[in-house]
Amino acid sequence: MSDLSWSTDVQLAVAGDRDAFARLIRTMEKEMYRLAWSLLHRDEDCADAIQETILKAYRSLPSLREPAYFRTWLFRILIRECQQTYRRRKRIIPFDNLPESGEVAAGADMDLREAVNRLREPLRTLVKLHYYADLPLNVIAVMLNVSEGTLKSRLHRARRQLLKWLAIPDERKMGYERR
Repeated sequence: MSDLSWSTDVQLAVAGDRDAFARLIRTMEKEMYRLAWSLLHRDEDCADAIQETILKAYRSLPSLREPAYFRTWLFRILIRECQQTYRRRKRIIPFDNLPESGEVAAGADMDLREAVNRLREPLRTLVKLHYYADLPLNVIAVMLNVSEGTLKSRLHRARRQLLKWLAIPDERKMGYERR
């Protein structure tokens, strides 16, 4: 889709044109899925988050202040939906995943994905957007409406926490993690 037709479709969608909104969503569906997958890692959760995002975006489209930022606005909604889906999923523990009585969770070895999922918000989302979705910090800063410096300090804090949890020996650490 050319920049001109994109801008036209955004303006038409904001004015209430359903077909224009559908064209925009079809154009962005792969990007939305990649972003949702990088945060959730389950197809059914991705589908739920994307569906809710589309519904919320359509309902609040008239309130979009700057149509030029439609993509960023939509991704913000998607990130929030993914976070809510993740929180809902964390509250539900499937019966077959319950620990045995003799298991000690704190002493068990942890893989990287588990460690990232243990991070608190907003560190978890930042790590997933930056490393899993391969988004640069300047793009994430716009999406989350946070300064790039804040993101850098959060990323540093997240890496230090992950190193601690994963007990990575000093010889495998990068130079900036030593102190």
